[in-house]
Amino acid sequence: MPAPDKATEIKAIFTGIFAFLTALWGWVGWAVLIMMISMFLDYVTGSWAAKAKGEWSSAIARQGLWHKLGEITALLVAALCDIAVQVIVSSGAAPLSDIEYEGYITIIVAVWYIFTEVGSILENAQELGAPIPDWLVKGVAKMKRQTNDIQTTAEAVSNLDTQQLAAAIVEYVGKHEAKKEKPPDA
Repeated sequence: MPAPDKATEIKAIFTGIFAFLTALWGWVGWAVLIMMISMFLDYVTGSWAAKAKGEWSSAIARQGLWHKLGEITALLVAALCDIAVQVIVSSGAAPLSDIEYEGYITIIVAVWYIFTEVGSILENAQELGAPIPDWLVKGVAKMKRQTNDIQTTAEAVSNLDTQQLAAAIVEYVGKHEAKKEKPPDA
């Protein structure tokens, strides 16, 4: 058996590292990592664009860092919400305790911030003089809008009054229980 070449060894090492990290933190972890990298790139490209125009200011740079800290805080709140929902669902105390909850709030918030940051990076690149394909700018804007549509749906659900929400839950549970009680086809 011939010895593997250096490129194959490097690929194997990176594959092993990525597989380990995915097993450790799942796809949500990758989304959070991409969000953090996007935040860093936005800060760096924004600073470069401001320096190129002669408008760089440490006060504005600090304000940008505080903004990034706010994004991280919002993501942590989303993660706490996911944890709370998971605890409620897995405790059996909720009427919907038979559903599987995978933690959707964190990933939606992370994806929304990723598209926000990527859009800002593209704007910074344009200010630096780089030509940006129109389809890329439009595509990023569309993805952000679609993520906002998820938020709009969540807001519509949260605007239901308590009686409407309770009625919807009872209806769901009733349908789900009816499906359980159906005998299998013979």
